[in-house]
Amino acid sequence: MIGMDGLLIATLVFIIPMCFSPGPNNVLCAAHGSQHGFKGTLTLISGMAVGWSVLGLFVGGATVFIEDNQEFFEILTYIGAAYIAYLSYKIATSDPLDNGSQENERLGFSTGVAIQFVNGKAWIHFLVLMTTFGTVFGSGFVGKALLVLLNVMFGLPAVMSWAAFGTALRRAFSTPTSAVALNRLMGTSLFAVAIWIAFQ
Repeated sequence: MIGMDGLLIATLVFIIPMCFSPGPNNVLCAAHGSQHGFKGTLTLISGMAVGWSVLGLFVGGATVFIEDNQEFFEILTYIGAAYIAYLSYKIATSDPLDNGSQENERLGFSTGVAIQFVNGKAWIHFLVLMTTFGTVFGSGFVGKALLVLLNVMFGLPAVMSWAAFGTALRRAFSTPTSAVALNRLMGTSLFAVAIWIAFQ
């Protein structure tokens, strides 16, 4: 039987690649960072952190219900894929923005929160986490909350790293023509994530 230290290591081995690998949050942060810069993406990231945490706590308290209602989960996955595809279209068709229009086009806190609840990767992440590693900090709800906190400790650096990557791309693609090409690339990448979610 695996000990608590071994279970914690196994939990981290699961969490870290899941947080840093390409997914809706990370790719959206890279795309948004490429358009609005790192500071302009922090509000979106803060919404993601709150939505991610609330979703994790919900899954921790409702794992049995979710496992017994797979049809609902599948429908939510398709809704999420459609929403992410919509965001990818908005990014891909964006023109280089001046400072005034950037404020209007910038995604905010509410988008960061909302996308978590239609993010199939996030649901799968927490469902596997709570059912496989849910006792690493104890079997009660407090243990589940600590597990969510551990996720946030790695999830925040992950999305911030992707936003910084997008910001670096923005500096490299500084001319209007190259900026349009970058928007198309980022939008296409996010659309690919939507397709992957829908057909996985």
